[in-house]
Amino acid sequence: MEQILNQLGGLMLGSVPTILLFLLLIAAYSVLVQGPLNKVLAERRARTSGAVEQARGAISAAEAETAVYEDKLRAAKAEIFQAREQKLKALNSERDSSLEQARTATQERLKVAKNEIEQSAASARQQIEGASAALSTQILRAILPAGVPPEAIQ
Repeated sequence: MEQILNQLGGLMLGSVPTILLFLLLIAAYSVLVQGPLNKVLAERRARTSGAVEQARGAISAAEAETAVYEDKLRAAKAEIFQAREQKLKALNSERDSSLEQARTATQERLKVAKNEIEQSAASARQQIEGASAALSTQILRAILPAGVPPEAIQ
């Protein structure tokens, strides 16, 4: 058993440089590889997170601009609709005034025509009355005896 312990002690003594080299290797790995690797990974995470945040910000900005453009589009459509309504009102007003002028002109012509007809009728009545007086006189002369004057009958 002593021999085993001696061998174990020798192995342990022989493994001390290996253990020291292993610890030195771990320290060198930590300093040379793991530190820069962690820095690069942290930088990559920061850039990725930053890019994702930038993308989210750009998306929200684009959505805001889209909302602004939609509002402008709605306002432009409303303005066009109002302009169209105003044009329609103006055209309707112009049409109504033209119709009113035509009605007024037609009524004036109608009044003039009625006056002309009434004057023609009055003149025709006068002519008929004058002609009827002359005709009645002729009828009376034809019917009455020759010696009675027509003025005596009236």
